[in-house]
Amino acid sequence: MRLKKLLNYLSILEKDHRLNVWHFALLSAILCLAYKQGHTRIIKVSRSKIMSLSHISTFPTYHKYFKELQQMGYINYRPCYHPGYRSEVEITIKPHDLS
Repeated sequence: MRLKKLLNYLSILEKDHRLNVWHFALLSAILCLAYKQGHTRIIKVSRSKIMSLSHISTFPTYHKYFKELQQMGYINYRPCYHPGYRSEVEITIKPHDLS
């Protein structure tokens, strides 16, 4: 993911008044992982990594806002229960959405 695309995603998020600080924390963590992995849509994730990057320390808070992001259509989550593989998050917003 390029810096320009990352900034486009962030500008989309700032326009959505449904999002609060917890949503932003989770989305920022996901976008950070996407940037580090060089991906734009499908990101390999783990709950512990997202929680660490977003500074969310309780499971109920994490699960509540992660689920809300899915319901709002920002992400699709594909869990993987195999210990050798990571789950995936698909970013479903596009840089031209909500512009």
